[in-house]
Amino acid sequence: MLSNTCKYAIRSVIYLSLNGTEGKKIGIKKISEDLEIPTPFLGKILQSLARQKLLTSTKGPHGGFGMGKKPSEITLMNIVEIVDGLDMFENCLIGMRPCKSHTSKQAPCPVHNQFGSIRQSIYDLFNGKTIGQLIDEMGTTEEFISL
Repeated sequence: MLSNTCKYAIRSVIYLSLNGTEGKKIGIKKISEDLEIPTPFLGKILQSLARQKLLTSTKGPHGGFGMGKKPSEITLMNIVEIVDGLDMFENCLIGMRPCKSHTSKQAPCPVHNQFGSIRQSIYDLFNGKTIGQLIDEMGTTEEFISL
């Protein structure tokens, strides 16, 4: 349901939340190695999060990425919206036009009504779950980060 890019973004924010405390910056190469994400690809992801102020970015030999907000202030929806957009919450599951412009004259797609409640549940989950909560629920295991 989420793109790989979005999954990488979420993992990166969790990683920085766990390792970039007290304004500490972590270099892109270190993050890339630890998360096993190609450096150029990761750089683009992290820059887009930094442009939206979820992360901070500093250039130079002692530069890197850090947290722009507290983990408790960043919801999954914040990241999903930046990386994937909100299309999955607005567009038809199977790509039919009548669902988006549903009128009484046009029947929605066969899964429209069933998917509506699922879509709302996912929206509520992403909107209500913060990075801080995810970290708390993960406990002390770092196994989750290296998936």
